[in-house]
Amino acid sequence: MTRPPDAPRLTVLIPAYNEAATIAEIIRRVLATGLEPEIVVVDDGSTDETADIVRDLSRNADIKLVQQTRNCGKGAAVRAGIPHATGEIVIIQDGDLEYDPDDYHAILREFEDPEVQVVYGSRRLKRDNPMSSPIFYLGGVSLTLITNMLYRTGITDEPTCYKAFRADLLKDLPLHSTGFEFCPEVTAMVAKRGITIREVPIRYAPRKKSEGKKIRTKHWFEAVGTLLKHRIRGTE
Repeated sequence: MTRPPDAPRLTVLIPAYNEAATIAEIIRRVLATGLEPEIVVVDDGSTDETADIVRDLSRNADIKLVQQTRNCGKGAAVRAGIPHATGEIVIIQDGDLEYDPDDYHAILREFEDPEVQVVYGSRRLKRDNPMSSPIFYLGGVSLTLITNMLYRTGITDEPTCYKAFRADLLKDLPLHSTGFEFCPEVTAMVAKRGITIREVPIRYAPRKKSEGKKIRTKHWFEAVGTLLKHRIRGTE
């Protein structure tokens, strides 16, 4: 499918750390959307073949590889990739297979409204999604509740990976996060600017720790601390 001339130019930003088992498949799925996206993969100091796989794939597709010399964390990887994004819309995509790139279509439809600046894909709005482990599920629900209490955002899934932004806005945010606190940081900054976050339902196939899931309990506390810190600060 050829992208219509007036359609948003999409950049898919993939922070990846030791995702050799899945990175080729997620890139294949992104390309299969038919959206002709630009793909920016930030290899965050992987010790496996992640970078080599992406480099090989870049010979036949619009893929940019950005390499970190050491593992710095998801937030640092996202920040490293943002300057390389040339699309009008930028969406964050994890390097695993938990999220389905076919949902980009629903997300991009929201941006047909010129007033829309930010769209999140919500796992909670799709009722038949499988639940991750109880501790991860409750962690996500509680973070969302805390976000809504502190920032009056009214969203259903704050820690979702699928966060999409107009590129001009994303590049203007003074992001400082290095780890998984990227999600609450960017949400707080957007909310403090008075920008409404739209949501659309998305599919979700949670993976286990044994399959490479990297979120840990400590990251919940870091996320809450980030939300509180930005609530106390002045306007970003």
